[in-house]
Amino acid sequence: MVTTAAPPLLARPEPLASGSTTRAPRRRGIGAWLTTTDHKKIGLMYILSTFAFFLLGGLAALLVRTQLAFPESPPFQDETYNQIFTIHATVMLFLFIIPFGVGGLGNYLVPLMIGARDVAFPKINALSFWMIVPAGLLILSGFIFPDPTGKFPTGAADAGWTAYPPLSVRAPYGQSLWLVGLIILGTSSILGSINFLVTILNMRTPGMTMHRLPLFVWAILTTSFIQLIATPALAAVLLMVLADRELGTNFFNPNGGGDVLGYQHGFWFYSHPAVYIMILPYFGVISEIVQVFSRKPIFGYKAVAYSTAAIGFLGFLVWAHHMFTVGLPVISQSFFMLMTMLIAIPTGVKIFNWAGTLWGGHLQFKAPLLFTVGFLTMFVIGGLSGVYSAVVPVDYQLHNSYFIVAHIHYVLFGGSVFAVFAASYYWFPKVSGRLYSETLGARHFWLMIVGFNLTFFPMHILGLMGMQRRIATYPIETGFLPWNVTETVGAFLMGISIVIFVWNMLTSWRGGAVAGNDPWLGNTLEWLTSSPPPEYNFVSLPRIRSERPLRDLRLAALGDEATREPVPALESGSSQEPAAPAH
Repeated sequence: MVTTAAPPLLARPEPLASGSTTRAPRRRGIGAWLTTTDHKKIGLMYILSTFAFFLLGGLAALLVRTQLAFPESPPFQDETYNQIFTIHATVMLFLFIIPFGVGGLGNYLVPLMIGARDVAFPKINALSFWMIVPAGLLILSGFIFPDPTGKFPTGAADAGWTAYPPLSVRAPYGQSLWLVGLIILGTSSILGSINFLVTILNMRTPGMTMHRLPLFVWAILTTSFIQLIATPALAAVLLMVLADRELGTNFFNPNGGGDVLGYQHGFWFYSHPAVYIMILPYFGVISEIVQVFSRKPIFGYKAVAYSTAAIGFLGFLVWAHHMFTVGLPVISQSFFMLMTMLIAIPTGVKIFNWAGTLWGGHLQFKAPLLFTVGFLTMFVIGGLSGVYSAVVPVDYQLHNSYFIVAHIHYVLFGGSVFAVFAASYYWFPKVSGRLYSETLGARHFWLMIVGFNLTFFPMHILGLMGMQRRIATYPIETGFLPWNVTETVGAFLMGISIVIFVWNMLTSWRGGAVAGNDPWLGNTLEWLTSSPPPEYNFVSLPRIRSERPLRDLRLAALGDEATREPVPALESGSSQEPAAPAH
């Protein structure tokens, strides 16, 4: 097959003449990063800071596994263990998976993919990032404060990531810090979602209709709608818990007539759609990668796009399937069971469309595709266990057991985290201008998938054996020990694989082979500009004629009969130039 690189970009704009005073001098060094409103730098800061939180959350996970591998002589007191697993889940969900996918990948890629110069509101975008790190540090700071009551070893939050009252009302001092930190994170999410909605709906380059949007952009668009609608519900119930703790109110305190189920309804009205906030951006990542590494268009573009929107809508109708055991009326249980099964349909559409794209393609098993296949297989297992849990009688038996822990990890680690690494390898050449080591990438993948299944598959068995989640120890006679030791070995294998990934990224960034603008022969506009992209993103843009504009350019360069006419470019400065960002 004959291939050719995309036509080169036009030359950069000429610098200002010497002595010109029409442009302020640019900041350099750390000051340029601290004060930047460039969406690419903000996206990179999201990625690096949230990955640092991922490493902290992973360390907490290893401590959890170590605790459960030594039930007769656990290294931590029960109270300390509760604080560790609470912070593990909080960090992984709210400080890594959500901000990495939406804030990190979304910020870096969306303007490039739609041909915009920046996001709609760059300063608000910067503000939304600078809320993330302080909020994360505030949540973690409970570990350095002693509990004022003296009841707990430290003051960190210990009520789990769900923070159900009355436990969260009576928790250590750090629970209040946890609540404030999550409210700040929610505010950041709302600001970011507004920015993405305006950017995508108002700043697309001419010719990029909704049916020509990259599927990753479709995913960010839907995710932003979910964030904008659902996050205020979480903020409301967290504020009420904070008031119960600090002001003496009784919204959720049963001793004062409060209703604990009211909290659960408000929390899950956000947190089940939040599951799709955690996964939809990574669905978009997978949709982009399978096309490029199978050398085929996505099978059923509109079906994939519309199923994304359907998930965003149906996600608001299933929240109470987390509450089947609280005594809901039978009609409510039946409704939410039906809705849970119904939402599996658009997800299944995506799975079959991705499989149809890979089927018969010229597959290139580089690291992005390896992690994509890992995503597909692990996510399907997690999805099937979720359908089991949707059946009310089954959920009565499995609820609050390790089966549920296995389910959420197959969905969110086997899904989102595998896709994080697929995206990291796929766009690393664009961000750094360098190629990574494929050998190290393959070792990372195989160690991770073996370690992942050793860690989380036995949890299904433990759940069926009756092991409850959130326990700090257990009697040896239960027979839980062999499986817990197996899981601990698998967790440390995953830890080693992460070390390989970090080493690969660091060494490749400094000394990897030069990547060029488009090493994968990609489909979307970010591969048209240089690697890494300049501050202004594009000197010129082609007219968009399909959802794969770079392939159109390559075919035009080859003189393909179907696209023999020259493709006109939109010169920067022409009347059809993309709209400038609103500062």
